[in-house]
Amino acid sequence: MQPENLQRKGILAFLILAGLVLLSAPLVGMYTIPPAALLDFGSGSTESTVFWTLRTPRVCLAFLAGAALAVSGMAFQGLFRNPLATPFTLGVSSGAALGVGLYVRMGLSLSLPGIPGTSLFALLGALLAILLVYGLSRARKSSSTMTLLLAGVAVSFFFASLLLFLQYLNDFTQSFRVLRWLMGGLEVVGFEPVLNLLPAVVAGTLILFWLSQDLNLLLAGEEVAMSRGVDVRRTRKILFLACSLMVGAVVAACGPIGFVGMMAPHICRLLIGANHRILLPATFLFGGSFLTLCDTLARTIIAPVEIPVGILTALLGGPFFLWLLVRKRGTGL
Repeated sequence: MQPENLQRKGILAFLILAGLVLLSAPLVGMYTIPPAALLDFGSGSTESTVFWTLRTPRVCLAFLAGAALAVSGMAFQGLFRNPLATPFTLGVSSGAALGVGLYVRMGLSLSLPGIPGTSLFALLGALLAILLVYGLSRARKSSSTMTLLLAGVAVSFFFASLLLFLQYLNDFTQSFRVLRWLMGGLEVVGFEPVLNLLPAVVAGTLILFWLSQDLNLLLAGEEVAMSRGVDVRRTRKILFLACSLMVGAVVAACGPIGFVGMMAPHICRLLIGANHRILLPATFLFGGSFLTLCDTLARTIIAPVEIPVGILTALLGGPFFLWLLVRKRGTGL
């Protein structure tokens, strides 16, 4: 357990980091925009247009997506008591990918105001995965963590196999569209995608904060949590639905960006301890900052060509995952 003053300093450090990242990232790109562009909103200059229409919305979307993936990963790691758990453990990513695969394969051009067709079908696929996992756990008249985990793995593999079948049937152009989406991306124009994602992230994060003390008790085991008055089944159900819907919204907006939800909460847990009431805001700030920094690096390292941000997070997450596997851990997380 970390001392309380150290935890407060950690939160302050993450807050300062998030502020610096949000202020500086929009200025960095293929060419650097001077800070004076912050005052030129609506001037019509090229720098002002790039800053307010392209870079700032992209940075905001990256921060929201990273924060949502990080706190969802934190919740799943606490729920399953496993630091290797990720927001995509229960099949949300595979469901969204299948939705996009069906959209591309059928050659549809449907959309809603402010929501592209790929994002719409990704969200529908994610919701289908959530309902299937929840339905399978209810069919066994059990919502234990093991049942949820097994149902999620089964749904994930089934949807992945269907997506491979669709990819086999697709032509080159269709296959490339699906493959590019699977790499993850944060290319947006304007703030509409940010505003679409914001309610899901805010609502999901508030629910997790409300249940943070229950998560602390679940770390000690379900029996201990029940003895302290926690309704384990209800808490598990709310956590599952809140995290899955939040992750589904992120995947619909940005594609499946892996490893953020595994790395960020684990790093924060090592630095400030496992108290979820403190860990949640730290993870939110660090996860958002981490993905924003990754996206900034991805769009500048070989500019003018952009690397899909999902590739960069996977390059960082793979070695981190292996380190977690071989690291000697004590008890707990």
